[in-house]
Amino acid sequence: MIIPVTAVFAAITAMLMLFLAWRVTTFRRKYKTALGDGGQQDFQVAIRAHGNLVEYAPIALILMAIGELNGVAAVYIYGVGMLFIIGRLLHAWGFIQSRGGYALSRMIGVLFTWLAILIMALLMLINVARVSL
Repeated sequence: MIIPVTAVFAAITAMLMLFLAWRVTTFRRKYKTALGDGGQQDFQVAIRAHGNLVEYAPIALILMAIGELNGVAAVYIYGVGMLFIIGRLLHAWGFIQSRGGYALSRMIGVLFTWLAILIMALLMLINVARVSL
């Protein structure tokens, strides 16, 4: 029982998460702050960019893994995975560049993330209906 497609996107997500965590750690060292953001906006943005990925990644990857295990076609998993990764990259980049303010790339990133989760959920329901009937 292997899930190579989900594994690819889990690895990419992990690398993005580590990059964003590294940014938080850099600010912690810079401002000598072990807890919180020390009132520094860029630090707060780094914390939220990391936190936002951590909040969305588990459900997206769980849906992809369950879908892959239950026979959703790999091409659909790849499509959803790419949509999710592009969305997370756009969100992080836009969030950081705008210092937490409005950025079109951030909004598109959120839309892509939500679409990836919605599409994967629908694919799983369609797959369950297909194999159950």
